[in-house]
Amino acid sequence: MKLHDLVAYLDRLLGHAGTQDYPGAFNGLQVENLGEVRRVAVAVDAHGDTIRSAVETGADLLLVHHGLFWSPLAPVTGASYQKLKLCLDRNLAVYASHLPLDAHPEVGNSAGLARALGLEGGEPWFESHGWLVGLRFQVDLDRSDLEGRLEAATGRALMRPWGPERVRALGLVTGGAGSDLAAAARAGLDTFLTGEGPHWTDGMARDLGLNLLYGGHYATETFGVKALGAHLEQRFGLPWTFLHAPSDL
Repeated sequence: MKLHDLVAYLDRLLGHAGTQDYPGAFNGLQVENLGEVRRVAVAVDAHGDTIRSAVETGADLLLVHHGLFWSPLAPVTGASYQKLKLCLDRNLAVYASHLPLDAHPEVGNSAGLARALGLEGGEPWFESHGWLVGLRFQVDLDRSDLEGRLEAATGRALMRPWGPERVRALGLVTGGAGSDLAAAARAGLDTFLTGEGPHWTDGMARDLGLNLLYGGHYATETFGVKALGAHLEQRFGLPWTFLHAPSDL
């Protein structure tokens, strides 16, 4: 398949045109190849290990959630040079989608995590840079049941049980949204589930009377790239591989 045809399709699917994101992030094609895509690799992060693994699988396109570019313009030296050189030498294109992939209702991270938790009927919630990247649910669950579901879905679950034992109003945001715990309280939720947050969020959760669950930043954001890989295989017949490179954070 032609690279630029696939890029145009992904840009439309994910709604990249005119989007906002964190300063320095870039959604879309970050590195070109010679113009063809025959095999896809997907990963959460575009660091050296995943780029090398993508090359080893024979991929000519790497789809990631966290791309190559996050910081202000800087010299292409050191690790940055090595990653770009490997991509160019081995004809590997790199495509990234950050907040748009978090927010997508079908292949998004929050949607995928919700499915893995057995949750249905979520409403878009939690604004970030113009995107509603999370979901909120009206449920009737024991918080220990929810903790067990999170452990099964992500391989880890940290529960800070400062809210009711019976969960009725749940907010879910993948990644590192712990610092925005107060938004859950303002929304009238009794339980907030995300990937990670700083130490002080435990104290805030106590004060607010909220259950706080952490499933890992990396682990909660594996769902989007996997769903995107499966979607491209179904639609275009492109074989894909998930490159597991956990940060344990």
